Amino acid sequence: MRSGETFVNRHIERLFGGNTVVVCGRRTGQDTLGKPVFSRLQGVLNPGDIVLAPWHLFQNHRKYRAPFVPFGTSRHRLVAFLERERVDAVLAEFGSQAVSIWPVCKAMGIPVFTYFRGRDASRYLQTASRVEGYRRMMPNLAGVFAVSQFLLDNLAAHGLVHPNAHVVPSGTDVEAFTPGEKTPGQMLFVGRFVEKKAPRLTLESFLSVAQRHPNARLDMVGDGPLLNACKALAASSGHGGRVVFHGRQSSLQVRAHLARADIFVLHSVTGQDGETEGLPSAIQEAMAAGAAILSTRHAGIPELVEEGVSGVLVDEMDATGMSEAMNAMLADPITTRQMGARARDTALERVDYRRLYQKVETVIHQQIDANAGAKRG
Repeated sequence: MRSGETFVNRHIERLFGGNTVVVCGRRTGQDTLGKPVFSRLQGVLNPGDIVLAPWHLFQNHRKYRAPFVPFGTSRHRLVAFLERERVDAVLAEFGSQAVSIWPVCKAMGIPVFTYFRGRDASRYLQTASRVEGYRRMMPNLAGVFAVSQFLLDNLAAHGLVHPNAHVVPSGTDVEAFTPGEKTPGQMLFVGRFVEKKAPRLTLESFLSVAQRHPNARLDMVGDGPLLNACKALAASSGHGGRVVFHGRQSSLQVRAHLARADIFVLHSVTGQDGETEGLPSAIQEAMAAGAAILSTRHAGIPELVEEGVSGVLVDEMDATGMSEAMNAMLADPITTRQMGARARDTALERVDYRRLYQKVETVIHQQIDANAGAKRG
């Protein structure tokens, strides 16, 4: 359970009218939601647990191919928590978490759903033991959600399919992220300065076209290991003064940037370790704020961004194509503004979290009702 994961916190707060409790690995950050919380990895081990831990870990690996399935005192405490809170169903926010919780819930007759979001259905599929853990888990799940069809296809390529699978993006608050007075030529990047976001490629593309567009500006919001290298590149160029690095900012500050931005830029790529996006939340927020999207044909992005309609997409690592697209969008502000308006329409129709949550709730309710009927029968 980590503060800052907006989609997780919003699920806790909003799904089923907020009638939720939390099971997490470790608590980090500040708990602002006031929900009952059980931490699987911070429980007290008694001497018997410590002595038998190697045997339990071996058995869990042999049976489930999962490293942190609760055992001993921790398992008893988790069962007591789920019973005390009268939990009807569990939604594991990542497949990598579901592999550790389903054995306990299965024994209790509690249906488990999981939500694949990116790394858990890309990078983790590079490891044979994780794939085997998923393979043993899948038949024991009540259902599967993924933020993009791309991730479901990734799983299917490894023989990991479920008959009750649904594509449901994380969604965004289209009432909070809204268009403001747009600043012509204002470009924006929001994200971690990490390999899969390729911030340097975005920056290089901007610097290559900046001389042709004196009014163009690039705001870069976020931090991470590649930030200093990007700052150095901007400083060494002749246009570094037109790039502003804001560091990590609050959601309210990001909203303000998006409201002004004409173009949102994100050059997402597949990492060397196989990690991909699922469907970036930042793109969903940018579309809700009426920004035209400039991004890549990566993961679930083409499922939401229609090329030439709500944005422009280029191939991963195509720096030349990104520069050309950036130049074209800056040179034709009327068409770019029209793309932004269409992006807003798409967001209203497809990524309003309120509509998406209704679908998630319906799927889970159907299983809860089916379980209740089976018990009565």
